[in-house]
Amino acid sequence: MSYNTEKAQGGLLGWVDARFPLTKMWREHLSEYYAPKNFNWWYYFGSLALMVLVIQIISGIWLTFNFKPTGAEAFTSVEFIMRDVEWGWLIRYIHSTGASMFFLVVYLHMFRGMMYGSYQKPRELIWIFGCLLLLVLMAEAFMGYVLPWGQMSYWGAQVIISLFGAIPFIGEPLVVWIMGDFLISEATLGRFFALHVVALPLVLIALVVAHILALHEVGSNNPDGIEIKKHKDENGKPLDGIPFHPYYTVKDLFGVGVFLIVFSVVVFFIPEVGGYFIKYDNFIPADPLTTPSHIPPVWYFAPHYAILMSVPDKLLGVVAMGAAIAVLFLLPWIDRGRVRSIRYRGLGFKIALFAFAAAFIILGYVGTQPVTPMTTIIGRICALVYFGYFVFLWVYTAFDLEKTKPVPERVTS
Repeated sequence: MSYNTEKAQGGLLGWVDARFPLTKMWREHLSEYYAPKNFNWWYYFGSLALMVLVIQIISGIWLTFNFKPTGAEAFTSVEFIMRDVEWGWLIRYIHSTGASMFFLVVYLHMFRGMMYGSYQKPRELIWIFGCLLLLVLMAEAFMGYVLPWGQMSYWGAQVIISLFGAIPFIGEPLVVWIMGDFLISEATLGRFFALHVVALPLVLIALVVAHILALHEVGSNNPDGIEIKKHKDENGKPLDGIPFHPYYTVKDLFGVGVFLIVFSVVVFFIPEVGGYFIKYDNFIPADPLTTPSHIPPVWYFAPHYAILMSVPDKLLGVVAMGAAIAVLFLLPWIDRGRVRSIRYRGLGFKIALFAFAAAFIILGYVGTQPVTPMTTIIGRICALVYFGYFVFLWVYTAFDLEKTKPVPERVTS
Protein backbone atom coordinates (compact mmCIF):
# COMPACT_ATOMS: atom_id res chain seq x y z
CA MET A 1 0.00 0.00 0.00
CA SER A 2 1.36 3.42 -0.97
CA TYR A 3 1.83 6.41 1.31
CA ASN A 4 -0.98 8.28 -0.46
CA THR A 5 -3.41 5.37 0.05
CA GLU A 6 -2.57 5.20 3.78
CA LYS A 7 -3.09 8.96 4.04
CA ALA A 8 -6.43 8.73 2.26
CA GLN A 9 -7.62 6.11 4.74
CA GLY A 10 -6.99 8.35 7.71
CA GLY A 11 -3.33 8.96 8.47
CA LEU A 12 -2.12 7.00 11.47
CA LEU A 13 -5.29 4.90 11.73
CA GLY A 14 -5.04 3.96 8.05
CA TRP A 15 -1.38 3.05 8.57
CA VAL A 16 -2.30 0.79 11.49
CA ASP A 17 -5.26 -0.79 9.66
CA ALA A 18 -3.00 -1.71 6.77
CA ARG A 19 -0.90 -3.75 9.18
CA PHE A 20 -3.33 -4.75 11.95
CA PRO A 21 -7.14 -5.25 11.80
CA LEU A 22 -7.91 -2.60 14.43
CA THR A 23 -10.94 -1.00 12.74
CA LYS A 24 -12.16 -4.40 11.57
CA MET A 25 -12.15 -5.76 15.14
CA TRP A 26 -13.93 -2.62 16.38
CA ARG A 27 -16.67 -3.11 13.79
CA GLU A 28 -17.05 -6.88 14.19
CA HIS A 29 -17.09 -6.94 17.98
CA LEU A 30 -18.58 -3.57 18.95
CA SER A 31 -20.04 -1.07 16.50
CA GLU A 32 -21.46 -3.63 14.02
CA TYR A 33 -22.03 -6.50 16.44
CA TYR A 34 -25.81 -6.63 16.82
CA ALA A 35 -27.07 -7.74 20.23
CA PRO A 36 -30.72 -8.34 21.16
CA LYS A 37 -32.50 -5.13 22.10
CA ASN A 38 -34.20 -6.64 25.16
CA PHE A 39 -31.21 -7.28 27.43
CA ASN A 40 -32.09 -6.76 31.10
CA TRP A 41 -29.98 -6.22 34.23
CA TRP A 42 -28.96 -9.88 34.33
CA TYR A 43 -26.72 -9.13 31.35
CA TYR A 44 -24.46 -6.81 33.33
CA PHE A 45 -22.47 -9.62 34.90
CA GLY A 46 -20.51 -10.71 31.82
CA SER A 47 -18.93 -7.29 31.35
CA LEU A 48 -18.45 -6.94 35.11
CA ALA A 49 -16.54 -10.23 35.18
CA LEU A 50 -14.23 -8.90 32.46
CA MET A 51 -13.70 -5.67 34.40
CA VAL A 52 -12.87 -7.53 37.63
CA LEU A 53 -10.35 -9.66 35.74
CA VAL A 54 -8.58 -6.47 34.67
CA ILE A 55 -8.67 -5.15 38.26
CA GLN A 56 -7.17 -8.40 39.54
CA ILE A 57 -4.37 -8.44 36.98
CA ILE A 58 -3.38 -4.82 37.59
CA SER A 59 -3.58 -5.00 41.40
CA GLY A 60 -1.80 -8.36 41.36
CA ILE A 61 1.10 -6.93 39.37
CA TRP A 62 1.50 -4.13 41.93
CA LEU A 63 1.45 -6.61 44.81
CA THR A 64 4.24 -8.70 43.26
CA PHE A 65 6.56 -5.66 43.44
CA ASN A 66 6.93 -6.17 47.19
CA PHE A 67 5.80 -9.74 47.83
CA LYS A 68 8.49 -12.32 48.61
CA PRO A 69 7.39 -15.92 47.96
CA THR A 70 9.51 -17.58 50.65
CA GLY A 71 8.41 -19.36 53.79
CA ALA A 72 10.35 -16.95 56.00
CA GLU A 73 9.27 -13.72 54.31
CA ALA A 74 5.86 -14.23 52.65
CA PHE A 75 3.78 -13.23 55.67
CA THR A 76 6.06 -10.35 56.68
CA SER A 77 6.12 -9.04 53.10
CA VAL A 78 2.32 -8.88 53.12
CA GLU A 79 2.50 -6.98 56.43
CA PHE A 80 5.09 -4.68 54.87
CA ILE A 81 2.72 -4.01 51.95
CA MET A 82 -0.12 -3.27 54.36
CA ARG A 83 1.83 -1.01 56.76
CA ASP A 84 4.82 0.53 54.98
CA VAL A 85 4.19 0.59 51.21
CA GLU A 86 2.39 3.77 50.20
CA TRP A 87 -1.24 2.83 49.43
CA GLY A 88 -0.20 -0.81 49.79
CA TRP A 89 -3.15 -1.55 52.09
CA LEU A 90 -5.52 -0.27 49.42
CA ILE A 91 -4.00 -2.40 46.67
CA ARG A 92 -4.09 -5.49 48.88
CA TYR A 93 -7.74 -4.93 49.82
CA ILE A 94 -8.66 -4.22 46.19
CA HIS A 95 -7.13 -7.58 45.25
CA SER A 96 -8.73 -9.55 48.08
CA THR A 97 -12.14 -7.94 47.50
CA GLY A 98 -11.76 -8.48 43.76
CA ALA A 99 -11.31 -12.22 44.30
CA SER A 100 -14.66 -12.52 46.04
CA MET A 101 -16.40 -10.15 43.62
CA PHE A 102 -15.03 -12.16 40.70
CA PHE A 103 -16.76 -15.29 41.94
CA LEU A 104 -19.93 -13.38 42.79
CA VAL A 105 -20.37 -11.99 39.27
CA VAL A 106 -19.33 -15.29 37.64
CA TYR A 107 -21.86 -17.28 39.70
CA LEU A 108 -24.61 -14.78 38.82
CA HIS A 109 -23.52 -14.79 35.18
CA MET A 110 -23.81 -18.58 35.05
CA PHE A 111 -27.17 -18.54 36.84
CA ARG A 112 -28.46 -16.12 34.22
CA GLY A 113 -27.30 -18.58 31.55
CA MET A 114 -29.23 -21.35 33.30
CA MET A 115 -32.38 -19.21 33.54
CA TYR A 116 -32.44 -18.21 29.89
CA GLY A 117 -31.02 -21.42 28.38
CA SER A 118 -27.85 -19.78 27.09
CA TYR A 119 -26.14 -23.20 27.02
CA GLN A 120 -28.51 -24.71 24.47
CA LYS A 121 -27.73 -25.17 20.78
CA PRO A 122 -25.86 -23.44 19.17
CA ARG A 123 -24.14 -22.05 22.30
CA GLU A 124 -22.79 -25.25 23.84
CA LEU A 125 -19.17 -24.26 23.27
CA ILE A 126 -19.71 -20.85 24.90
CA TRP A 127 -21.00 -22.63 28.01
CA ILE A 128 -18.08 -25.09 28.04
CA PHE A 129 -15.58 -22.23 27.83
CA GLY A 130 -17.44 -20.59 30.73
CA CYS A 131 -17.23 -23.76 32.84
CA LEU A 132 -13.52 -24.04 32.07
CA LEU A 133 -13.15 -20.42 33.18
CA LEU A 134 -14.82 -21.28 36.49
CA LEU A 135 -12.51 -24.26 36.99
CA VAL A 136 -9.34 -22.28 36.27
CA LEU A 137 -10.62 -19.39 38.40
CA MET A 138 -11.00 -21.79 41.32
CA ALA A 139 -7.41 -22.98 40.92
CA GLU A 140 -6.19 -19.40 40.60
CA ALA A 141 -8.10 -18.30 43.73
CA PHE A 142 -6.92 -21.28 45.78
CA MET A 143 -3.28 -20.66 44.98
CA GLY A 144 -3.65 -16.95 45.64
CA TYR A 145 -5.25 -17.76 49.00
CA VAL A 146 -2.14 -19.71 50.00
CA LEU A 147 0.34 -16.93 49.20
CA PRO A 148 -0.16 -14.69 52.30
CA TRP A 149 1.13 -17.66 54.34
CA GLY A 150 -1.16 -17.07 57.30
CA GLN A 151 -2.75 -19.77 59.43
CA MET A 152 -5.75 -20.24 57.16
CA SER A 153 -3.54 -20.17 54.07
CA TYR A 154 -1.30 -22.91 55.39
CA TRP A 155 -3.95 -25.18 56.87
CA GLY A 156 -6.41 -24.58 54.07
CA ALA A 157 -3.75 -25.75 51.63
CA GLN A 158 -3.09 -28.74 53.89
CA VAL A 159 -6.76 -29.76 53.79
CA ILE A 160 -7.31 -29.24 50.05
CA ILE A 161 -4.08 -30.84 48.86
CA SER A 162 -4.58 -33.85 51.14
CA LEU A 163 -7.84 -34.58 49.29
CA PHE A 164 -5.84 -35.67 46.26
CA GLY A 165 -4.37 -38.41 48.43
CA ALA A 166 -7.75 -40.18 48.32
CA ILE A 167 -7.28 -40.98 44.62
CA PRO A 168 -6.41 -44.69 44.32
CA PHE A 169 -2.90 -45.69 43.22
CA ILE A 170 -1.64 -42.21 42.27
CA GLY A 171 -2.96 -40.22 45.24
CA GLU A 172 0.12 -40.08 47.45
CA PRO A 173 2.65 -39.42 44.64
CA LEU A 174 0.29 -36.74 43.30
CA VAL A 175 0.18 -34.99 46.68
CA VAL A 176 3.99 -34.94 46.87
CA TRP A 177 4.18 -33.65 43.29
CA ILE A 178 1.70 -30.82 43.99
CA MET A 179 3.53 -29.77 47.19
CA GLY A 180 7.01 -30.19 45.72
CA ASP A 181 7.97 -31.72 49.06
CA PHE A 182 6.71 -34.21 51.60
CA LEU A 183 5.16 -31.34 53.56
CA ILE A 184 3.62 -27.98 52.67
CA SER A 185 6.74 -25.88 52.54
CA GLU A 186 8.59 -23.12 50.75
CA ALA A 187 8.66 -25.29 47.62
CA THR A 188 4.84 -25.36 47.64
CA LEU A 189 4.68 -21.61 48.09
CA GLY A 190 7.12 -21.00 45.23
CA ARG A 191 5.30 -23.11 42.68
CA PHE A 192 1.90 -21.74 43.73
CA PHE A 193 3.28 -18.22 43.28
CA ALA A 194 4.50 -19.04 39.75
CA LEU A 195 1.17 -20.61 38.79
CA HIS A 196 -0.90 -17.82 40.36
CA VAL A 197 1.07 -14.95 38.86
CA VAL A 198 2.05 -16.29 35.43
CA ALA A 199 0.57 -19.57 34.21
CA LEU A 200 -3.07 -19.46 35.28
CA PRO A 201 -3.68 -15.78 34.35
CA LEU A 202 -2.50 -16.59 30.82
CA VAL A 203 -4.95 -19.51 30.69
CA LEU A 204 -7.74 -17.27 32.03
CA ILE A 205 -7.09 -14.60 29.40
CA ALA A 206 -7.01 -17.20 26.62
CA LEU A 207 -10.32 -18.69 27.79
CA VAL A 208 -11.93 -15.24 28.05
CA VAL A 209 -10.90 -14.49 24.44
CA ALA A 210 -12.23 -17.88 23.30
CA HIS A 211 -15.47 -17.32 25.25
CA ILE A 212 -16.06 -13.91 23.62
CA LEU A 213 -15.13 -15.09 20.11
CA ALA A 214 -17.50 -18.06 20.40
CA LEU A 215 -20.24 -15.72 21.66
CA HIS A 216 -19.82 -13.29 18.78
CA GLU A 217 -19.72 -16.12 16.25
CA VAL A 218 -23.21 -17.43 17.08
CA GLY A 219 -24.66 -14.28 18.65
CA SER A 220 -25.98 -13.46 22.09
CA ASN A 221 -28.99 -15.12 23.67
CA ASN A 222 -31.70 -12.94 25.23
CA PRO A 223 -34.42 -13.12 27.93
CA ASP A 224 -36.90 -14.49 25.38
CA GLY A 225 -34.50 -17.16 24.09
CA ILE A 226 -35.21 -16.16 20.47
CA GLU A 227 -32.65 -16.07 17.67
CA ILE A 228 -32.62 -12.48 16.41
CA LYS A 229 -30.85 -13.54 13.19
CA LYS A 230 -34.10 -15.04 11.90
CA HIS A 231 -35.61 -11.63 11.15
CA LYS A 232 -33.43 -9.19 9.18
CA ASP A 233 -34.01 -6.05 7.15
CA GLU A 234 -33.01 -5.47 3.54
CA ASN A 235 -29.45 -4.67 4.68
CA GLY A 236 -29.09 -7.96 6.54
CA LYS A 237 -29.30 -6.36 10.00
CA PRO A 238 -31.40 -8.08 12.69
CA LEU A 239 -34.70 -6.29 13.22
CA ASP A 240 -34.62 -7.14 16.93
CA GLY A 241 -30.98 -6.17 17.41
CA ILE A 242 -29.07 -2.98 18.11
CA PRO A 243 -25.32 -2.27 17.79
CA PHE A 244 -23.46 -3.19 20.94
CA HIS A 245 -21.71 0.16 20.77
CA PRO A 246 -22.86 2.69 21.78
CA TYR A 247 -26.06 1.25 23.27
CA TYR A 248 -24.74 -1.51 25.50
CA THR A 249 -21.38 0.06 26.20
CA VAL A 250 -23.25 2.99 27.77
CA LYS A 251 -25.58 0.62 29.62
CA ASP A 252 -22.62 -1.43 30.87
CA LEU A 253 -20.89 1.74 32.07
CA PHE A 254 -23.89 2.39 34.30
CA GLY A 255 -23.59 -1.12 35.69
CA VAL A 256 -19.86 -0.61 36.22
CA GLY A 257 -20.59 2.59 38.15
CA VAL A 258 -23.03 0.87 40.50
CA PHE A 259 -20.66 -2.07 40.93
CA LEU A 260 -17.70 0.18 41.76
CA ILE A 261 -19.74 1.97 44.43
CA VAL A 262 -20.44 -1.37 46.16
CA PHE A 263 -16.86 -2.48 45.57
CA SER A 264 -15.50 0.72 47.14
CA VAL A 265 -17.76 0.42 50.19
CA VAL A 266 -16.36 -3.06 50.84
CA VAL A 267 -12.73 -2.03 50.25
CA PHE A 268 -12.83 1.07 52.46
CA PHE A 269 -15.23 0.02 55.22
CA ILE A 270 -15.58 -3.78 55.51
CA PRO A 271 -12.71 -5.47 53.58
CA GLU A 272 -12.91 -8.65 55.69
CA VAL A 273 -16.76 -8.80 55.47
CA GLY A 274 -17.02 -10.50 58.83
CA GLY A 275 -14.35 -13.04 57.96
CA TYR A 276 -16.03 -14.21 54.74
CA PHE A 277 -13.70 -12.34 52.34
CA ILE A 278 -10.55 -12.54 54.51
CA LYS A 279 -10.36 -15.04 57.35
CA TYR A 280 -9.32 -13.43 60.62
CA ASP A 281 -6.88 -16.28 61.37
CA ASN A 282 -5.03 -15.34 58.20
CA PHE A 283 -3.66 -12.30 60.03
CA ILE A 284 -1.66 -14.79 62.13
CA PRO A 285 1.60 -16.20 60.65
CA ALA A 286 1.46 -19.82 59.47
CA ASP A 287 2.37 -22.24 62.25
CA PRO A 288 2.70 -25.92 61.22
CA LEU A 289 2.63 -26.93 64.90
CA THR A 290 -0.69 -25.25 65.78
CA THR A 291 -3.80 -26.55 64.08
CA PRO A 292 -6.81 -24.18 64.15
CA SER A 293 -9.92 -25.61 65.79
CA HIS A 294 -11.93 -24.91 62.61
CA ILE A 295 -10.55 -24.58 59.08
CA PRO A 296 -13.40 -23.15 57.00
CA PRO A 297 -12.97 -22.42 53.30
CA VAL A 298 -13.50 -18.99 51.76
CA TRP A 299 -17.16 -18.47 50.91
CA TYR A 300 -16.78 -19.11 47.17
CA PHE A 301 -15.40 -22.62 47.81
CA ALA A 302 -17.87 -23.35 50.62
CA PRO A 303 -20.71 -24.96 48.55
CA HIS A 304 -18.38 -27.54 47.04
CA TYR A 305 -16.64 -28.09 50.36
CA ALA A 306 -20.03 -28.72 52.00
CA ILE A 307 -20.78 -31.38 49.36
CA LEU A 308 -17.42 -32.98 50.17
CA MET A 309 -18.15 -32.98 53.90
CA SER A 310 -21.66 -34.38 53.42
CA VAL A 311 -20.24 -37.69 52.18
CA PRO A 312 -18.78 -39.90 54.96
CA ASP A 313 -16.22 -41.63 52.71
CA LYS A 314 -13.24 -39.45 51.76
CA LEU A 315 -12.83 -40.81 48.22
CA LEU A 316 -16.56 -40.61 47.48
CA GLY A 317 -16.60 -37.10 48.94
CA VAL A 318 -13.86 -36.02 46.55
CA VAL A 319 -15.75 -37.65 43.67
CA ALA A 320 -18.96 -35.85 44.68
CA MET A 321 -17.16 -32.49 44.91
CA GLY A 322 -15.62 -33.00 41.47
CA ALA A 323 -18.94 -34.17 40.04
CA ALA A 324 -20.61 -30.97 41.28
CA ILE A 325 -18.44 -29.05 38.82
CA ALA A 326 -18.21 -31.70 36.07
CA VAL A 327 -21.99 -31.97 35.75
CA LEU A 328 -22.15 -28.32 34.70
CA PHE A 329 -20.19 -29.20 31.54
CA LEU A 330 -22.92 -31.69 30.59
CA LEU A 331 -25.84 -29.29 31.05
CA PRO A 332 -26.30 -28.56 27.29
CA TRP A 333 -26.98 -32.28 26.75
CA ILE A 334 -28.89 -32.90 29.98
CA ASP A 335 -31.49 -30.24 29.17
CA ARG A 336 -33.46 -31.21 26.07
CA GLY A 337 -36.18 -28.63 26.53
CA ARG A 338 -38.03 -27.27 23.51
CA VAL A 339 -37.67 -23.65 24.63
CA ARG A 340 -34.79 -21.79 26.23
CA SER A 341 -36.06 -19.01 28.45
CA ILE A 342 -37.54 -19.43 31.91
CA ARG A 343 -40.29 -17.05 30.75
CA TYR A 344 -41.85 -19.79 28.63
CA ARG A 345 -40.75 -22.94 30.44
CA GLY A 346 -42.92 -25.12 32.62
CA LEU A 347 -43.59 -24.68 36.33
CA GLY A 348 -41.50 -27.74 37.17
CA PHE A 349 -38.40 -26.18 35.63
CA LYS A 350 -38.92 -22.93 37.55
CA ILE A 351 -39.34 -24.69 40.89
CA ALA A 352 -36.35 -26.97 40.26
CA LEU A 353 -34.07 -24.11 39.21
CA PHE A 354 -34.81 -21.96 42.23
CA ALA A 355 -34.55 -25.00 44.53
CA PHE A 356 -31.11 -25.57 42.98
CA ALA A 357 -30.13 -21.93 43.65
CA ALA A 358 -31.41 -22.11 47.24
CA ALA A 359 -29.52 -25.36 47.85
CA PHE A 360 -26.31 -23.80 46.49
CA ILE A 361 -26.65 -20.79 48.83
CA ILE A 362 -27.41 -22.97 51.85
CA LEU A 363 -24.46 -25.22 51.01
CA GLY A 364 -22.34 -22.06 50.94
CA TYR A 365 -23.41 -21.22 54.47
CA VAL A 366 -23.05 -24.78 55.78
CA GLY A 367 -19.57 -25.04 54.28
CA THR A 368 -18.31 -22.17 56.42
CA GLN A 369 -19.67 -23.60 59.69
CA PRO A 370 -18.12 -26.16 62.05
CA VAL A 371 -19.18 -29.73 61.27
CA THR A 372 -22.07 -30.82 63.49
CA PRO A 373 -24.78 -33.49 63.07
CA MET A 374 -27.24 -30.76 62.05
CA THR A 375 -24.97 -29.12 59.44
CA THR A 376 -24.16 -32.58 58.05
CA ILE A 377 -27.84 -33.41 57.60
CA ILE A 378 -28.58 -30.03 56.00
CA GLY A 379 -25.54 -30.44 53.74
CA ARG A 380 -26.68 -33.88 52.59
CA ILE A 381 -30.20 -32.68 51.84
CA CYS A 382 -28.91 -29.71 49.85
CA ALA A 383 -26.37 -31.88 48.02
CA LEU A 384 -29.20 -34.19 46.97
CA VAL A 385 -31.20 -31.17 45.75
CA TYR A 386 -28.12 -29.89 43.86
CA PHE A 387 -27.58 -33.15 41.95
CA GLY A 388 -31.31 -33.86 41.85
CA TYR A 389 -31.82 -30.77 39.71
CA PHE A 390 -29.80 -32.28 36.85
CA VAL A 391 -31.51 -35.67 37.17
CA PHE A 392 -34.93 -34.02 37.22
CA LEU A 393 -34.06 -31.79 34.26
CA TRP A 394 -33.02 -34.76 32.14
CA VAL A 395 -36.15 -36.78 32.97
CA TYR A 396 -38.39 -33.71 32.65
CA THR A 397 -37.16 -32.85 29.17
CA ALA A 398 -36.07 -36.22 27.73
CA PHE A 399 -39.53 -37.70 28.27
CA ASP A 400 -41.26 -34.50 27.14
CA LEU A 401 -43.04 -33.90 30.45
CA GLU A 402 -42.68 -30.12 30.30
CA LYS A 403 -45.69 -27.99 29.41
CA THR A 404 -44.27 -24.83 27.88
CA LYS A 405 -45.86 -21.52 26.95
CA PRO A 406 -46.01 -20.27 23.34
CA VAL A 407 -42.79 -18.51 22.37
CA PRO A 408 -43.28 -15.22 20.44
CA GLU A 409 -41.84 -14.82 16.97
CA ARG A 410 -40.07 -11.57 17.85
CA VAL A 411 -38.38 -10.45 21.07
CA THR A 412 -40.49 -8.61 23.61
CA SER A 413 -39.45 -5.41 25.34
